[in-house]
Amino acid sequence: MNTPSALPRVTIRYCTGCRWLLRAAWMAQELLTTFEKDLGEVALQPGHGGVFSIHVDGEQLWDRASDGGFPDIKLLKQRLRDRIAPDKALGHSDRPAD
Repeated sequence: MNTPSALPRVTIRYCTGCRWLLRAAWMAQELLTTFEKDLGEVALQPGHGGVFSIHVDGEQLWDRASDGGFPDIKLLKQRLRDRIAPDKALGHSDRPAD
């Protein structure tokens, strides 16, 4: 079993001037609920300049500027799953079968 310090860390950086704390907190809650045994931490980092980005262990999962807006929670969960737990089924949030 992984210890909390050995589990991945997700960081959500959000713009305080844009008032995106609630969006960031909601996404953090969704990720913690879905990946409760697969994550060691989800951190919220205040920023400015319209920033909204999500990283796992320093690797970018989403950036509002380069990815075009905010992630759909289903897509965000899929990206995180693919990075930290590729065999994990996401139930109704999973991709449709090809």
